[in-house]
Amino acid sequence: MPSYLNRTLPLLLACCLLASVGSFQYSRGSFQFSRVDLAKSATPSATRLGSASVISETSIAENENIGTIKYNILQLGAALDRGQAYNPTSGSYYSGTMAKAKALIQSLPPAPPKAMEDLNGEWELVLSTVPHGIFRSSPFFLAIQEAFSFAENTTAFGEDKANLFFKLHELQTCSWGVSKVGRVAQRFDSETGVMCSEFDTSIFSLTVIPILGWFKLLPTFGGCVVTVSKYKLSDDMRNVEFTVDYTTSRPVEGLQGLGEWIWSVKVPVGFIWKLLPWNKGREAKGSVEHVYCDPQWRVVKDKDGEYFVYTRPVVPRSLEL
Repeated sequence: MPSYLNRTLPLLLACCLLASVGSFQYSRGSFQFSRVDLAKSATPSATRLGSASVISETSIAENENIGTIKYNILQLGAALDRGQAYNPTSGSYYSGTMAKAKALIQSLPPAPPKAMEDLNGEWELVLSTVPHGIFRSSPFFLAIQEAFSFAENTTAFGEDKANLFFKLHELQTCSWGVSKVGRVAQRFDSETGVMCSEFDTSIFSLTVIPILGWFKLLPTFGGCVVTVSKYKLSDDMRNVEFTVDYTTSRPVEGLQGLGEWIWSVKVPVGFIWKLLPWNKGREAKGSVEHVYCDPQWRVVKDKDGEYFVYTRPVVPRSLEL
């Protein structure tokens, strides 16, 4: 090796080593400074880095907590078949799971809509805590619930009359697997003030001769039941008040209907309602209270304190009336 390399190589190696150590210390110093700087700026007090606002740790924690609550509610909605798995008529099984779901809903921070436009569009039911049928989200059934509150005696056979009615309705329509409730949804239009409530129903989904049968006995048919109402929000935007107009039906892709004639039938519920003697001329009215609303989630509460949780649909569906 040349003599000049023998003299300069150790010096070059020493310089490289010193430069590496210096760079490492500078990097560590910069990293520590960044962490301290962010920690200071993440305190709840209003701080800024240049012109950009820094989100506080409190806000981040709150958002993460709400996200966790929503995730858990969705998981319980799936586990409880949107609430249908818990039915007090059948037994108390899953009552603890439903109680947990209700507690999670109640832990959401109060957040009513800020304007009628916040409700616009389509919403799908993912969980309900009501007993005796998730179809009770329909304004038609909510109006029935409201009507019973005007009765001279609101109980019968030791039960609330409205809940007794819904229990009997469910027993008559769902016994032996006669009918099933599918998709449940609502849609709002603030320009027209019209709310459409929808639920899919299938009749004779699974029918067979017990023990002996190895084939489907009866054909399956059904459709989407649509209740059209006028609605408005209270001054504080918390309550949705509605008046039922009529009920009709629409076909569901892949589900056989009774015939083309059925889709053109409109039942004037609002008109008939006022003629019924026990309603004493009152309109088919009802209301629910918004306890939470954001661009993707809605949670409302009925007069009995039961909840309906809606989200924006993953698979939207069009509706023509």
